[in-house]
Amino acid sequence: MSTLERLEATIAQRADASPNTSYVAKLNARGLPKIAQKLGEEATEAVIAAVAGSNEELVAESADLLFHLLVLLNARGVSLDHVLAELSAREGLSGLEEKASRKE
Repeated sequence: MSTLERLEATIAQRADASPNTSYVAKLNARGLPKIAQKLGEEATEAVIAAVAGSNEELVAESADLLFHLLVLLNARGVSLDHVLAELSAREGLSGLEEKASRKE
């Protein structure tokens, strides 16, 4: 089991815990808009770290971003396997070809 798979399992386990004992449960209690907002904040922090921070800052912000993405996916009932399957389906395609194949 990979680190991301273990993290996904931990997030799923904690999603219904008491918001007083779990950050994941606290985010879930605040609802999908708050989870999405937090993901956006983490994405912005990762971008800032990429442009103006150290590699260590970028690594830390990237970890926060992945964590919050997994929280959002869990809240929507989307598994990491679904995302990985989509990436596998795109493997071997150029980014330009993949974008052109999407429906508007």
